[in-house]
Amino acid sequence: MRRKRKGAVSIIGGADGPTAVFLVGGACKKSFKARVQTYLYKRRRKRAEKKITAGTHSLAEVADYAMKKYHAIEMNPHSISFMDNVSFMENKNSVKERLIRENKPELLADIPDIPASEFHDEEAVKKVFRELEKRSERIAEIPDNEINMDFHMYKISLEGGSLEFVLDYEWDIFFASYSGNQKEMKQLKKICDDLYLYYGVSEKDIMEKTERYSALLAELSS
Repeated sequence: MRRKRKGAVSIIGGADGPTAVFLVGGACKKSFKARVQTYLYKRRRKRAEKKITAGTHSLAEVADYAMKKYHAIEMNPHSISFMDNVSFMENKNSVKERLIRENKPELLADIPDIPASEFHDEEAVKKVFRELEKRSERIAEIPDNEINMDFHMYKISLEGGSLEFVLDYEWDIFFASYSGNQKEMKQLKKICDDLYLYYGVSEKDIMEKTERYSALLAELSS
């Protein structure tokens, strides 16, 4: 998912936590530009598929590799800046929700789902975002001991941007996100691709098109 703001772009990797898709203005025929973008994406995806070969590293090896090659720093929530702490907790709660959904859905029985809808005005979009925030706050209140986690987060800083990646050793989870100015985005993309490729996939992942394989393919195709 790409999120643009003045002078900066963010790329959020991973498929963790709830995903909301907002359609403004209703259904419409694809524009010529959209069709071209779809064609280019499919072409990038085919190239990425050819690039993927079997070979894996553990999460601990990924962390060690990132620290040695890119000077990654592990983020300790008790000694980092306010904004880094917010990012740490958002990512942790996102992983926590995913794990609860997959392994203990009964803990979410009293938390209503937010249905996907079409939105035709700004206020409707804001309302859904408020509901998502309430939902995230409620999930954060679920005690950590309800689901075992071994969550870690690392940050790679460049002059005009940064990359964060998340590891959970208990559940073998890895995903990364990055943001920065236009000048640094190409370099951040290369670093992100490199980390995903280093983590790698097995022959089984390739044959069965597992989640690990799909995450790598999505990153290389973006």
